[in-house]
Amino acid sequence: MINDGQIYFEDVELGDEIGPLEKVASDEGVIDFCTLWGNPVPNRFTSEEEAAKANLPGPIVPGVMSMSLMAQLITDWAGPDGLKDLDVVFRQPVPHNKPLIITGTINDTRQEDGENIVQCDVLMTGTAGERYIIGTAVVSLPSRS
Repeated sequence: MINDGQIYFEDVELGDEIGPLEKVASDEGVIDFCTLWGNPVPNRFTSEEEAAKANLPGPIVPGVMSMSLMAQLITDWAGPDGLKDLDVVFRQPVPHNKPLIITGTINDTRQEDGENIVQCDVLMTGTAGERYIIGTAVVSLPSRS
């Protein structure tokens, strides 16, 4: 269940979908990210030539930036303090300037050490079904009571 207010542990069920969140990592956005990150440009993330030297099809979105986009899906849904862990596997390079669709599916709910834990499969795809990143997010949600 997705809503604009606080989501509670009692509101979620196995199989519930989170998202989709659609994002585009623009050339300018990647350059800004690399600059803030302290990764000098040009590099394989910002330059066709540097990407070719690394045997990449073109400049790619940095992994840590891709993970932050995936984290946004979860924090938009659960709130800024809900995300406890995000574990991902990069299946293929994430391209610039193309729509990225980020979704989640709840696959486990449990109470553990006094915390309400929700586990989600997360996925970043392209509009043609390309599977860029798969992973698991662990979220802590408050109770209604």
